[in-house]
Amino acid sequence: MARTVVMIHPGGLGDVLLAVQAMIRMRTRFPKHRLVLCAKDQVGKLLLECRVIDAWAPAQGRDCADLFGGVESPTNQIQRWLENCDLAIGWMKDLDGTFCKTLKAAGARDVIVRSPFLDTIRATHQRDRFLETINEVPSGSQQEVLLPPTELLFDLGRACLEAEGLTTGRFLVVIHPGSGSVHKCVSPKTLASVVSGIQNFGAIPVLLEGPADHKPVERLLQLCVNRPIVLKGLDILRVAGVLAQAQLFVGQDSGVTHLAGLMGLRTVALFGPTDADRWAPWGPHVSVVQGAPCLCQSWDDVSRCETKPCLEMPQNYLGELCLWHLKKAVADRGFSSHPCPPVSCH
Repeated sequence: MARTVVMIHPGGLGDVLLAVQAMIRMRTRFPKHRLVLCAKDQVGKLLLECRVIDAWAPAQGRDCADLFGGVESPTNQIQRWLENCDLAIGWMKDLDGTFCKTLKAAGARDVIVRSPFLDTIRATHQRDRFLETINEVPSGSQQEVLLPPTELLFDLGRACLEAEGLTTGRFLVVIHPGSGSVHKCVSPKTLASVVSGIQNFGAIPVLLEGPADHKPVERLLQLCVNRPIVLKGLDILRVAGVLAQAQLFVGQDSGVTHLAGLMGLRTVALFGPTDADRWAPWGPHVSVVQGAPCLCQSWDDVSRCETKPCLEMPQNYLGELCLWHLKKAVADRGFSSHPCPPVSCH
């Protein structure tokens, strides 16, 4: 049986996607090993489809539950991976070392259990902090595409759009009005102006509505003169497939925004109370827009802040930036050339 590198990451979509660079580095370090991941269902399926990993197991399943519970010899797939494991990585806190001992007892030859949130990590960007946890040095390069869309993803995305009457080849802008927290979302009025500008340009805006996005989507739709198409309840493979058909993505600080950035899609990322220097998607195709600097000292302060000036972004600037990206997308297809984007949003 092939030797393995076992990676365990129980975080959400965005957190796991921030670790993709570290996973790819493991592929370089262990080219003949099978890379296996314990993570939440949807992101595991996505990374397997994009060939970042070779196998996965659900972090919320019984297999991982045994490990997290300190069972040293669970009889499951993860146990078989660990019996042939040359390196096991756990991206989590392990204050008393119990989890590290469990992985070694299960068969892993070498173990790293280290959270990227530890104060001892020196790197600034979360992507680089994941690299530091596994003793890898950030390359400094801004590689554009880490999750190239596969034929399956293209087909899934095409089917979703065709079900709404959209044919392949149309200029699409995908907008995600929601986020993991309402305190990270710009006003519907701001996004409505973006939708209007996109429609006036001749492109087609498509809204993504996830399980927690109903209210921000409805508020946005109420302000749109021409109602855009809404895609509801897509799994992550279909979301990636829709992004693969688009020329631009506009979204809040969310996992979907990180997905767009990793796929190399032109991305306008809207940040407010969270630190963009640490959390924003990476790459020359990504534009980060923020309002005034956030002065809140804690997330409790953010939740109590009613005005949120950090999310008040000039609509004219945001609209111009989105149109610049669309014009560059046209130019990328060989039709024309356009000037550089604005350099500041304040």
